[in-house]
Order: sequence, then C-alpha cells, then structure tokens
Amino acid sequence: MLKSRTFLKKTRAGGVLKIVREHYLRDDIGCGTSGCTECCGAQEGPALESRPCDPESSLCPQPHYLLPDTNVLLHQIDILEDPVIRNVILLQTVLQEVRNRSAPVYKRIRDLISDHTKHFYTFTNEHHRETYVEQKQGENANDRNDRAIRVAAKWYNEHMKKITTDENHPQVILITNDIKNKEKAIEEGVPAYTCEEYIKSLTANPELVDRLACLSDEGNEIESRKVIFPEHLPLSKLQQGIKSGAYLQGTFRASRENYLEATVWVHGDDEENREIILQGLRNLNRAVHEDIVAVELLPKSQWVAPSSVVLQDDGQNGDDVEDEEEKENTLKTAINEKMLRPSGRVVGIIKRNWRPFCGMLSKSDIKESRRHLFTPADKRIPRIRIETRQASTLEGQRIIVAIDGWPKNSRYPNGHFVKNLGAVGDKETETEVLLLEHDVPHQPFSQAVLSFLPKMPWNITEEDMKNREDLRHLCVCSVDPPKCTDIDDALHCRELENGNLEVGVHIADVSHFIRPGNALDQESAKRGTTVYLCEKRIDMVPELLSSNLCSLRSNVDRLAFSCIWEMNHNAEILKTRFTKSAINSKASLTYAEAQMRIDSTSVNDDITTSLRGLNKLAKILKRRRIDAGALILSSPEVRFHVDSETHDPIDLQTKELRETNSMVEEFMLLANVSVAKKIHEEFSENALLRKHPAPPPSNYEVLLKAAKSKNLDFKTDSAKALADSLDQVESPDFPYLNTLFRILATRCMMQAVYFCSGMDNDFHHYGLASPIYTHFTSPIRRYADIIVHRLLAVAIGADSTYPDLTNKHKLADLCKNLNFRHKMAQYAQRASVAFHTQLFFKNKGIVNEEAYILFVRKNAIVVLIPKYGLEGTVFFEEKDKPKPRLTYDEEMPSLKVEDTEFHIFDKVKVKITLDSSNLQHQKIRMSLLEPQIPGVSVPTDSTSSNTDEPERKRSKLEN
Repeated sequence: MLKSRTFLKKTRAGGVLKIVREHYLRDDIGCGTSGCTECCGAQEGPALESRPCDPESSLCPQPHYLLPDTNVLLHQIDILEDPVIRNVILLQTVLQEVRNRSAPVYKRIRDLISDHTKHFYTFTNEHHRETYVEQKQGENANDRNDRAIRVAAKWYNEHMKKITTDENHPQVILITNDIKNKEKAIEEGVPAYTCEEYIKSLTANPELVDRLACLSDEGNEIESRKVIFPEHLPLSKLQQGIKSGAYLQGTFRASRENYLEATVWVHGDDEENREIILQGLRNLNRAVHEDIVAVELLPKSQWVAPSSVVLQDDGQNGDDVEDEEEKENTLKTAINEKMLRPSGRVVGIIKRNWRPFCGMLSKSDIKESRRHLFTPADKRIPRIRIETRQASTLEGQRIIVAIDGWPKNSRYPNGHFVKNLGAVGDKETETEVLLLEHDVPHQPFSQAVLSFLPKMPWNITEEDMKNREDLRHLCVCSVDPPKCTDIDDALHCRELENGNLEVGVHIADVSHFIRPGNALDQESAKRGTTVYLCEKRIDMVPELLSSNLCSLRSNVDRLAFSCIWEMNHNAEILKTRFTKSAINSKASLTYAEAQMRIDSTSVNDDITTSLRGLNKLAKILKRRRIDAGALILSSPEVRFHVDSETHDPIDLQTKELRETNSMVEEFMLLANVSVAKKIHEEFSENALLRKHPAPPPSNYEVLLKAAKSKNLDFKTDSAKALADSLDQVESPDFPYLNTLFRILATRCMMQAVYFCSGMDNDFHHYGLASPIYTHFTSPIRRYADIIVHRLLAVAIGADSTYPDLTNKHKLADLCKNLNFRHKMAQYAQRASVAFHTQLFFKNKGIVNEEAYILFVRKNAIVVLIPKYGLEGTVFFEEKDKPKPRLTYDEEMPSLKVEDTEFHIFDKVKVKITLDSSNLQHQKIRMSLLEPQIPGVSVPTDSTSSNTDEPERKRSKLEN
C-alpha cells in the first residue's frame, strides 16, 4: 500500500517546485512474538517470548509485554537496562524521537536490542498498515506521535487475543509518565501505568525503586523551601540573546579547588572575553561541569579576580545557604584593577552534559531517612541527593549515580542510584571507578572486532612486500622502558660510502592490519589511545597486534613504515625519504642496557656503533632545538615497585632519565616533524597535525610572581625568551630551584591538540618551537598516528585513499574525539598513581619528608614532595577549631600564619600518614613539622603528578 503527500516549494529563483513524498505501508511486518501464526512476515530482530515470564506485578498479575513511550526511554534507561526488565516492545516512532533527542541513550537502547536475553523487539509501526496514523489538521507532531503510540498499543492487545485462545493471554502495557496520554490510553481500552507505578508494583524487586529517575519534586518537602537559584531562561530566549549579543555561549568548567567558582570558555573568536569567571552559588546557577551554558556578562564594576581560596563543600548543611553566603564573602579580596577578569552569571542551560557519576554515599544522620547525599569522586561535580532504601548496604561502597534534575529551590541536584561497583579501597573496584569516571572504553574486544585480526600463524607474504622495501639486512634495534611489550619504534644508523650517515626511524606498520571502516578500525578510533595505569594497560588495539604482530620485537620479521634521512656529521639533513618496509630488529634493549653499551669501552659491535652514532647526532639535534626556542620543562615522575604476590606498592622512586631517553626522543620528534611536512605538502586541507598554542599572558602570572620573589627578571613574550629565562635560574645553595621553576612553567602551558589543517591557520607547536608537527611514531597506542600513516602511504603511492580520509569535516570530528580521549587517559593515569600512592603510604606508616611550596593560597599552601612526586594542600583553618590569624599578600604571593610567613618555593618539612579513621574518605594526612605553628595539623587531599606508567618515549610537551 502506498501513501503519498504532495508539497509545493518556492525556489530561490522564484519558481515553484513540486515535491512528492511516498510512504509505503506493509502487511508483512511481524509482531515479534515467537511462534506467532497470525503474522506472515519475518520477525525483525530478537523475538519476544511467547509466554513472557515477567516479574511479579501487583498491578498486572497476568503475563505481559511493556511498551514504553519516548520520555520513559529517555529518562528511565537505567530501569530498562536492569536484568529484571525483559520483553519490551520498542516502536519505530519512539526510537526515531529518542535518536533525535539523545544519541547516548539511543546507543544504549541499540545495545539492549542486540542483547537477545533481554527480548527487546523493534516494531516498525510507521510502516504497518494497521498502526500507521496521519497527522490531523491542527494536531502538533508530539500529539500525533502520542496517538501513534496508543494506536500501536491497542493493535498489539487486539492481536494478542487472536494468537492465543487462552483467557490469560499476554497483555501489552503502555508505560508513560504523561498523565494525559495515560488517561487517553485507558479511555481507549489500553492498559497504561506510569513508570513509577509499574516499578513499585514489582514487589519481588524493591531495589528497582532506587533506580527510578526523579523527574518531579511534587510531594517532596523541598516544595515549601525558599528559592535559592534564579530561574533558567527558556531556550528560545537564550538563542535570541546569543544572536543579539546580550548573552554569550560557552562551556562551563568548575574549579577543582573552589566549589563556589567556575569559568566559562566562550565559543567564538573574541579573545578578550574568551574566559569568563563566575563566583557564588547564584551566579553558577545550577550549571554542572562541561554543560553548555548561556552567560550574561556583568558590568565592569562587578568584575572579580580569580580566587586564591581553597574551598571544599562539606555538604553538611543541606539546603541552608547561610553558610554558603559566609564562604562567598571569603572570595572577596582587596585587589588591584589589573587582576580583575570579565565576570558573569549563568542565565540558562543550552545543553546538559550529565553522565553517570562514580562516588560514595554520605548516609544521612536522620534515622530511617531514605534521602541521602552522594559525593562524586570528581570534585568538580556537586553532591547529588538520592533516595534509597539500601543506605546501610551502600555505605562504604563505590556506587554510580545519575542526575535527574536540579530544582531552583534545592541546594543540590536530585538523582538516582544506578549501580554498586564494590568496596572502597578494593583494587579492582577503584580501577573500575577511575576507568568509568574518566570515560575510558575498557570492555573486552567484541567478536566482530576480533574477526578482522589476521589468522595465526602469520608470516610476511609476497603480497605484503608489494610497494615495500626489504630492510631486514639493516642493523636495527629498539630502545624502550623495561617490560615494554608494545614496541612501536626501532632505529638504525650507519655510515655511507660517501662519508655521510644514514639514519632510520622504523615505526610499526599498524595500518597494514587495521583497514579503514571495518569493526577493528571503528573500535580503535573510538578508544583513541592506549591508557597506561599502574599494573594495568588498556589497549587501543587487541593484544595480538599490540604485543605481537605489530610490536617490533627482536629477531622476528616485522612490517614497518620507515623514515630515512641522509645526514652529515653535524646532523644536517641532506635527503629524506619515506617507505613501507620489512625489518628484523637485532636487539630489544632497555634504556639502561643501551646506555651501558654506549658507555662501555670494551663493546664495539654493530649495534653499539649504531647507538653511539645516534646518541652523538641526538645531542646536536637537541642543542639546535633548544637554541631555536624549544622548552625543556619538568614534572616529577615516579615509579612503583610492587610485591610479586600482593601486588601492593612496596617502594616508590623518582624515574631516572638517561642520555638514551633523550636520544630516542630526539629522533621521534624529528620523524614527526618530517612526516608533518610531507603530508601537509600532499594534503594541504586534510592533514592531521598537532599544535601547541602559546599560553595567554595571564597564564604566566604565577610564574612571574615567583620569579620576582627570587629577584629574577623573567621574559615570557616568546618560547625562546621563556627558555632563556629558565636557563638563568641558578642557586648554589638551592640546586632544586631550577627544577621547581620548570615544574611551575609546565603548569602555565596550554594543552596540545590534534587538528585538521584545512580547519585552522595556526600550526605552530609552542613547546617544541616547530612551525609544524604531527604524531607518526606510536600507532600501536595512538589512533592519530594510524591516520597519519594512511595519509603518508597515499602521499608516497604505497596505498590508496578513501573518502573519509580527505573529508576535512569528518577529520575535524575525529580530532575532537582524539583530544577528549587523550585528555581523559592522562587524568585516568594520574588517578591510578594517586590511588597506588595511597596504598603505598597505607603500608608505609608515618613518613617525614622535605617538601617545597608550589602555590600559596589565601588559606592554604600547596606543597610538592619531590621524592614521591606527591602534591598536597595543607590548610590552616579547620572546621570547629580556633582559626589562626592569616594575612595573605596576593602580589608576592605570600601567606602569614600567626607570625610565620610562607613564600612560594620555601622548603618545609611534613609528616605524611594515611588517615583511615573514615573508611569512605581515606586520605593522606600532612602535618607541618618545620616550621612549627601551634594547632596546624590538618588532613589534605593529595595527588601525585606522575603522568604514566610505564614511562613512555616522549617530550614533556609532545603529548
């Protein structure tokens, strides 16, 4: 059956265009019930059970199927994912609406449909002759869709009567939270309940009630409370305001140190107002970290400066905001006008970026209370109020909670319990938490992905050698960290007949095994990067590739992509060529082993000779880079030594860097620059490059103040000027001072990012002082490198192109995901180190160590303990204790506590212990030993500044 509609459309030229839309209706679409004899068509997707074994419902005791409407799918997805809920009919009308409104929820629904044990069936009601409905005159799209859902539900119930003679035939229940839709359904003879009514009727599964999303505050006691926050403006007014310039659109970024402060990074090219400061609850106005918001710029008379106060939300005052007002007063400091920044307030939310959050339950002190506060692991996320009957069970557990809404008369957002991950402090639980919290894809590779791996045993074939050079005769070797199995790169250096040197960087040819567009490629692109945790590695590609076929292990034939230079002995490049190749590494060395060969006077074999040549050239290359303005920055990195049985950390030491670390790094950087030039020459609009933006002048304020306090004249107008300023820092009595300045300079830097050359004009890499740069040297662990390999292969005629490779808009979207994944991987790595540091001190007991002050705040100091790479905030005010006299100088900066003054980079001595008095909030406690101040000994949250484990070959700014 064919339905058609005709439209007349006026063209730009003034003509009239006739458009005919055809809609086909079918009689052969099955109902989805297993064994149905009435349906002549094949079932689409997993079949519904013919006699559903439903959870026991007091509302519907007979067997039944569920038919949810759009809002139930959007807001109660956690309920639908529970194993108890099965045999669900998903209408085409509903799925189309969900797809348009929430891509993440739509993906979760597709996963449920793919799970055959859930029996979720997709019914294409829009193409079924008896369930299709046309929009009536005067009827809006939402009302038409509601009617289509009711028509389909009624058809199903009538159909169920036909396919069984049993009086106790299965029913189809419409689940809707729309009261009017529910009433109309009941009038039309369709059984209908709200999601809450149905879930509460499942007497055998009371725990499901906790997972209900809180969509209404009706009946809650907070209705009677006073309004705390301003009303959010509707989206239509926000869009008008943004268009007129009255409001600015940007990304809300909450502060980790101060829960009453945030910034909004404005979308657009207005550099002056690119960052807007928000201070105070009412100005933050219920925005959550990473929300897209509309802000109104305040008059200049109301602009503020970034706060120097460290404030943590103790969450003990419920909805009482008097204490918040007192804390807000501490944000106000006497400051000069130069420190003021554009300030604003949130007037509305354009897009929520809520996700499930990991954390712990803070059980209410009120006996028998079902309402409790949930404390997220991420300090940038506000506490969430949830209702649960399982508080006693969940206390001391890591749990997942989702936000449902944030009423204007509630201090905290409302949410619901999703999942219990396990006990606080358990290694597996804590690892799962940090992976979920940082959105690291870590599920096992699916069979669909694994099906694209090569069959074993694998060998290089004649087909593989097409468009490829055989370099297996070269004396190639790799130099890596200990226990490294994913060896991306290998090197060689030899003297040519003309007296010049041939130097080669050989990179694993991962793109040979991962072909564009297949399931393996899609999964690798989604993951974006390998994530290195303490004792665990989350691979970007399956282990068969990462640790075997792609890993350039010694004494086995491997496929590579080679960048080969002819150089003179002054490391000047005379020729550059790129080729796909086959190599056979003659040795897999650690940094220490390679260094011993270079330093030994008794070893002179081909491998050692090659290493010495590489090391000599690398020193020249490094000096040349530094002279050009490349920055040599620093961050303390530590390595854990773990017990072989318990796997608990038993020792922690600072990583030692050797000449061989720098040797490998220099040639990786050189290869990346050479490849960047080549792919940009060939693909000026479609090259995947990496840039490091120059920091804005405001980023350097803390560095310049620190320099001034040490009577140093720092210049930061260019990378070269900054590098020269850092080189001048010398103090015979304080040899660690230069390192501290470089650590502080690292904190001033911007994040390096991937981008598409056709979507940006600024290619410069600030930290490396390079006009162009990319990532080519680590394709086993970075998807960006795989794309660069594909571009380079096409550029040299070794492979063919494909549409997505030359689509700059798709490449820009890919870069956005890669930047996000890379950032999340770094955060996850740091969280892993922080947890293992906590385990270390749990086993270590009390430790006294020297520390240096990195930052001075209005009420605290942030200290660094170099031996452990550990940072912590030592507060000078503690709740319910007498407050010491504090005098803060923003200009120095310095903090006077009673009669003791603290400056940046001052040396102090701290006592470190693990406070285990509260199982849920175990944290490292730091007490100030020297200088002594009576009454100052307070707990602090501490983090390690280590970035990855095991160490990787990289520049501090390359990543």
